[in-house]
Amino acid sequence: MSEKYFLVDSGNQQKLERFGSYLIARPCAQALWRPSLPKSEWDGADAHFSRDGGNAWNFKRQLPKSWVAEVEGVRFKISPTDFGHLGVFPEHSLLWGSMRQAISKQKKAPQVLNLFAYSGGATLAAASAGAHVCHLDASKGMVAWARENAAINELTKAPIRWIIDDAPKFLMREMKRGVFYDGIILDPPSFGRGSKGEVFKIERDIHELLELCRKLLSDYPLFLIFTTHTPGMTPIVMEHLMKQKMQGLKGEIETGEMILPSDTGTPIPCGSYARWFQNG
Repeated sequence: MSEKYFLVDSGNQQKLERFGSYLIARPCAQALWRPSLPKSEWDGADAHFSRDGGNAWNFKRQLPKSWVAEVEGVRFKISPTDFGHLGVFPEHSLLWGSMRQAISKQKKAPQVLNLFAYSGGATLAAASAGAHVCHLDASKGMVAWARENAAINELTKAPIRWIIDDAPKFLMREMKRGVFYDGIILDPPSFGRGSKGEVFKIERDIHELLELCRKLLSDYPLFLIFTTHTPGMTPIVMEHLMKQKMQGLKGEIETGEMILPSDTGTPIPCGSYARWFQNG
């Protein structure tokens, strides 16, 4: 059986996904429509996650502690967590193609910074295209998970710096050090805590975060990719933010919804993105 990820179906505020060998049903608040596939297809899921009465997994058959699934050419260690996450947000792969293309066109390996980098999908996509990557996340456990994914993709020796730190503090130190990046990726949470308990709130802190990213871009940057799952951060809101922060820098801004496509069911919108890119 293929190791690849597929969105099989969605509806009734649920999504049915295949992660390699296993079929998983999980909550999806925005899937207000009816499922396309019959109930029997959903009943055949290997595991169901529910938030009714508290987070809980219901396993129809015994699943391994972890296994591998592929998303847009990047292989991930998949492992069910207490929060219903599995170690990858497949919708982010929508932006990897243009990023890889921009990187691969460069004669010199570009320097790329991935903030709030989670399990490393964008990091590994950029590294495999030829970039030198700085991967930053405040969670020691997630950085370890990302390094496992690097090993799965045979990128252990790739030029990747693995950093456990608070994003704004790290950016300010990079400014003092005079370090610049040709591309920056950021996927901030709605709310989070840094490695030393620092509190991040996107509505309050996004201006400073984007301004710091803008200041750390090199003289001839390739891209700045900003994604979020925060309700209210619509493509138009993100476009306004990017236009303000990238003012004076020649390039184009593209915004939209991150979409999980499906060949058998209804596609799902999963957050928003804004991408500034060099058009020269």
